[in-house]
Amino acid sequence: MTVSQIPLSQGANTGATPSQSAQPLTEIGRQTRQAARQLAVMSTEAKNQAIEAIAQALEAASADILAANEADCAAALSDNIAKPLYGRLKLDAVKLSGAIAGVRDVARLADPVGAVSIHRELDDGLVMKRISCPLGVLGVIFESRPDAVMQISALAVKSGNGVILKGGKEAVRSCQSLVKAIQQGLTQVGVSPAAVQLLTTREETRALLQLDEYVDLIIPRGSNAFVRFVQENTRIPVLGHADGICHLYVDKAAEVEKAVEIALDSKVDYPSACNAIETLLVHQNIAADFLPAVAATLQAHQVELRGDGAAQQILKTLKAAAEDDWSTEYSDLILSIKIVASLEEAIDHINTYGSRHTDAIATEDAAAAAAFIAQVDAAGVYHNCSTRFADGFRYGFGAEVGISTQKMPPRGPVGLEGLVTYKYQIVGNGHVAATYSGADAKPFTHRDLG
Repeated sequence: MTVSQIPLSQGANTGATPSQSAQPLTEIGRQTRQAARQLAVMSTEAKNQAIEAIAQALEAASADILAANEADCAAALSDNIAKPLYGRLKLDAVKLSGAIAGVRDVARLADPVGAVSIHRELDDGLVMKRISCPLGVLGVIFESRPDAVMQISALAVKSGNGVILKGGKEAVRSCQSLVKAIQQGLTQVGVSPAAVQLLTTREETRALLQLDEYVDLIIPRGSNAFVRFVQENTRIPVLGHADGICHLYVDKAAEVEKAVEIALDSKVDYPSACNAIETLLVHQNIAADFLPAVAATLQAHQVELRGDGAAQQILKTLKAAAEDDWSTEYSDLILSIKIVASLEEAIDHINTYGSRHTDAIATEDAAAAAAFIAQVDAAGVYHNCSTRFADGFRYGFGAEVGISTQKMPPRGPVGLEGLVTYKYQIVGNGHVAATYSGADAKPFTHRDLG
């Protein structure tokens, strides 16, 4: 994919505010960097006050926000938006209230900035500390999900970072209304509103990826094609995942009723979420009992089932699964089913077709569960619970900026701890390297100060 082929869901300007989109992006980057430096030195109390001001401003603007979202939803339906994207786009009063509560939850979390992970005396009077500090400026690009604006803004403020947001064209009115309220809240407590900026055009998305002078981390949240486009077209570090192909493996030692409930929640609770299962693997020894039970439950919730030949022998009306079903993120009420002969075959299938997001095993065999957890290559590996727990809020992070499936940390749902880095601070009293030959060569031995 070339720059000119950037997905249209990140697309055209549909009503951008002149105060932001009319500015050169370099100027927006500069303003955000300057505001981020202000946030970086704010006390925990001051940042929490800013977050509370944001929550209050969002509450005050609720009617405007919901009206903007209704307009977005109406336009999306006229454009025949995909069902999963529409589900993420819709923001009703209950969802908005929950998101605002999530903003306040972030204020109650521990401040990730200023934590000392190493405190060591290298020599007499020469003390080193490793201290956490903000990354600087985040660039977050997402499709639909206007509630992400609130989550990300709160996390950015708490971690002392500025943020430049870019939503999809389908959510532009909602995002504008949300960011307007957030900026009003920041202004009320003396924080520069430039700490939270909004982009609205496809051209700005392309330019943002080249803004390495001002942006320290790009977080893409969207389709497989878009995330891969971002990863391939920027020099800025990228945190994210391209696919959410999650699995549930029902082992031969599973409890059928328990496994049915886990499968139902993992698929139906929010089918368009990246932590919903797309493939159900079932051990051949339990398939005859489990498959009829789980199929009846899932089909009662309008889930379309597709299966391999062995599954079709048990469920006679099952639609045949094609090879590409195993590598497809449906983000819809569709589930592929495969019968496996062993735990090892299940693990091999997951490691071959999975996306290193979240995979689960249902079993009462502790040894099988331990082997699955140790050998499945994913950011989240669960035993006897739904894959839907792969979420920053459910992990107790307050909210998340996204989910990372990369091997280097942060990995999995990324909350505050993934938005800080660290710096080394050394304080001495005229110490110079020329006369320092190392702690072990001196009578003094370096010591950790706790």
